Amino acid sequence: MIRLGSMDKLKKILVILIIIAFKVSVIGITAVGAEPLPEDIANRDPKEVFIEIEAEAAILMEASTGKVLYDKNAYERSAPASVTKIMTLLLALEAIDEGKIRWDEELVVSRNAEGMGGSQMTLEAGQEVPIEDIIKGISIVSANDGAVAIAERLYGTEQAFVQNMNEKAAELGMANSNFQNTSGWPDENHYMSARDIAVLSAFAIDTQPGILDLASQREFTFSGVTQPNFNPLLDNYEGADGLKTGWTKRAGDCFAGTVERDGLRLISVVLGSPTGSARKADTEALMNYGFNEYSFDTVAYQGEIAGQASVPNGKDTEVDLVVAENLDVLMPADQGYDLKTEANIKRVSAPITKGDVLGGIIVTNTKGEILNKTDLVAAADVERQSFILNAYRSIRSLSGSSFVVEPNHLKVHAGFLLWDRLMIFHFGNLI
Repeated sequence: MIRLGSMDKLKKILVILIIIAFKVSVIGITAVGAEPLPEDIANRDPKEVFIEIEAEAAILMEASTGKVLYDKNAYERSAPASVTKIMTLLLALEAIDEGKIRWDEELVVSRNAEGMGGSQMTLEAGQEVPIEDIIKGISIVSANDGAVAIAERLYGTEQAFVQNMNEKAAELGMANSNFQNTSGWPDENHYMSARDIAVLSAFAIDTQPGILDLASQREFTFSGVTQPNFNPLLDNYEGADGLKTGWTKRAGDCFAGTVERDGLRLISVVLGSPTGSARKADTEALMNYGFNEYSFDTVAYQGEIAGQASVPNGKDTEVDLVVAENLDVLMPADQGYDLKTEANIKRVSAPITKGDVLGGIIVTNTKGEILNKTDLVAAADVERQSFILNAYRSIRSLSGSSFVVEPNHLKVHAGFLLWDRLMIFHFGNLI
């Protein structure tokens, strides 16, 4: 019960509340679970793998996490042949997204493009061809003439386009790649590593998923000529839908393949296989290993509420935390599903905007290895509380559920008694 002796005493009490609230706000709010999230997730599986691979270099990677499940000379520089065209296609598809070219736009074929040897879609100088047909020709029948034509349309010359290929490679961290042309035409200074090709493939699939619609088409007809897609897995391996083959005498048989089953997408790269049949066998051996030994599960879904964060200075004292994106986990078959999740919450203070990153969540296995992580974000806006409400909450938390004001005696929390009297002395006449 509150009994007031005079209006002056009420004014002094309000001053005390304000001063205490100010002190609490200066001290700050203690963070909950403030341990920082690990900077990186290990991208290499520690298991020893024994797979008979004839290719000179190979890699098997899970697409969404970048986890390397197998590698053989995967970081060595190799001739990639037409696997190069994954980068050519990526830049062309990005240019469409950016409005630089349109699917239905027609380009005029140059004499330079017509003169390209190797695999072709049989372009002729002066011919007007829709961009869509050019891109299909590059993807489905590995058209060297199409690769030069799209490069010249976008940047004027093939070499100007190649410069952008190398800039994109640097952006993606492809440290063992260097491009000299758009097609993979033999050049000793034109090289890629199996690892770089896998990284490029994963990025292209993630950011330009339409590349799989192109790569999975079985044939392409242009100017009355029908040519098949040379992907050895299409129609022969369940879930196969990409990505790019290649061959030159110097490079041997090469293939960047991708397969998706039950939410698990694998990317394999083989470079320098001795024959086309060996290239297919190598790829199938890698894919069989991946699907037999690993499975994919979603521990938490995007938008799922994972907990709450306290907001002491907010109009709402709590805000729901939701998962920013699907928390997917790649699990070896011999480890089962005994997983542990741990949330880390940052220091939280209003105002908060919906979508603000307030923490993170990590998933570990029984060995304590981090399998994946994602952010936790605010599910709603939270406004800052008013100064008076902040004062009221602060005094309640410090002095209990109630306090008493007697006519001739002020009872406040013992720890603040001297402070309060000083504040009354200095500020008693303010209100």
